[in-house]
Amino acid sequence: MKIKNKKYDLYETLQPVKNFKDLVSMRAELSSDKVAFSYNNESDTKIKKTFGQVAKEVNCLGTWLFKQGYKVENSQHHIAVLGDNSYNWLLSFLSITNGGNVAVPIDKDLSESEVMRIVKKADVEAIFIDDSKKDLVKEMPQDKVFLMSELATLVAEGQDLINKGFKDYFAADPKDEDDCIIIFTSGTSGQSKGAELTNRNIGSELTLTVKNFILEGNTVAVLPFHHAFGLIVGIFMVYYYGQETFINKNLRTISKALVTEKPHTMFLVPLFVEAFHKQIWRAADKQKSTAKLKAAMTLSDQMLKTGLDLREKFFASVLTPFGKNLKYIICGGAALDPFYVKEFRSWGIEILNGYGMTECSPVVSVNRNLHHKDGTVGLGIPEAEFMTAEDEELLVRGPFLMKGYYKDPEITAEAITEDGWYHTGDLGHLDSEGFIHLTGRKKNLIILSTGENISPEELEGDISIDEGVNEVLVYEDNGQIVAEIFPEEAFMGNATYFDKLIKKINHPRPAYKHITEVRLREEEFPKNSTHKILRKNWGKK
Repeated sequence: MKIKNKKYDLYETLQPVKNFKDLVSMRAELSSDKVAFSYNNESDTKIKKTFGQVAKEVNCLGTWLFKQGYKVENSQHHIAVLGDNSYNWLLSFLSITNGGNVAVPIDKDLSESEVMRIVKKADVEAIFIDDSKKDLVKEMPQDKVFLMSELATLVAEGQDLINKGFKDYFAADPKDEDDCIIIFTSGTSGQSKGAELTNRNIGSELTLTVKNFILEGNTVAVLPFHHAFGLIVGIFMVYYYGQETFINKNLRTISKALVTEKPHTMFLVPLFVEAFHKQIWRAADKQKSTAKLKAAMTLSDQMLKTGLDLREKFFASVLTPFGKNLKYIICGGAALDPFYVKEFRSWGIEILNGYGMTECSPVVSVNRNLHHKDGTVGLGIPEAEFMTAEDEELLVRGPFLMKGYYKDPEITAEAITEDGWYHTGDLGHLDSEGFIHLTGRKKNLIILSTGENISPEELEGDISIDEGVNEVLVYEDNGQIVAEIFPEEAFMGNATYFDKLIKKINHPRPAYKHITEVRLREEEFPKNSTHKILRKNWGKK
């Protein structure tokens, strides 16, 4: 690994792209026979798809989609994608966007009612969905539900249409200011909002972010595709670089995938970094080599200061579970303690923290390959402007900023000023070198180490309507979601009752929204002069 940490010129190695269609066409032209995606099928046989094959299959599926009546004429069509991470998920997504239509990724772990709320809110006309999830959309007309297991047949039908001269899909021209994706993101209002990302947003994000960081090897994709970070960064920025992405099936297969695929770089949220860190020290403890590992880290750090890098030799046992080739981890989605950055650096893996949000497509800053500062979220990408408001909230604007929240003009007006500044809700500032320091959250949004956002008001609203609840606050404590309840007098101290209540509250929600602890109070929460609970005292009795 190169030893350097100082300012240097932006990378200028990649040509600009305007949208996903431009991206797929560019890579098919430059890297037609190079592997773009790989994955293991149901028989655990590795399947490879080249950039040329991806472009061909996208055009075939898109042609089939146009023939079904989803051709962009007077208006765009909104088509959802819901399922596990897979090549078919990506193929479905690209067939929608590259034809000028709007893709609506939906979290596969949502309840049926929440899925249908999003379907209706986003004006979804049709959906590509995993077979195992089709019951979530049984309210939709079944001729509008396309099963991903049937994509091979649909691609073949599309190829037949092309052979017969149906070439309308090839002529599709996604407009810069047209919507490309509507991604639903949690907010403080209690329900997720649909961020409208245009083709211009996507093209700008891809073209600008790659000037800060350059990818020099393959990756293993583990983050969910319905998240902006997992999709736009973890998949399509890698695609832009012309590198191979192995699509990991699920959390159970990550360890095997790392060893067999030997990734050069990974895109992760803090939860994974923390888990990997525990795994390393647990293995050292099991082998009774903790003291030896600590001593080697101290010696290696001292040698690095003199320019001598022997980390690959010193920490071969640490690097083996990662495939022995992992050089970078791009970490985003939530705050990461600098402690982890320093420990992984000692072992030979550089963690580069970044910052962004769905509304910004999503990256606005990232530490660079050879220019980084611990405790920061990096340098702003080109054309990103930052401003700190009087209340220390960090504001950002640039060509990557969303059009707005779909069908929510009032909430959009609250989030984006007339001159284009987006209120991030984070407190922070830029230092003299341009590195961004975040110091806290302005609002009450809970951000878990997984990168998931949770609105406490959403959970509090459902809990507070129960007859046994007088007051309630939901907050995060050491990674756990806690519901602290001041009961009605007749329910004081009745832990069994409230445990059952929380199980009922948790049942329809995805796991990351589950309350994991109930704390019962014996007195009211402290309040301000208008009788509102002082949220700054969460967890304090």
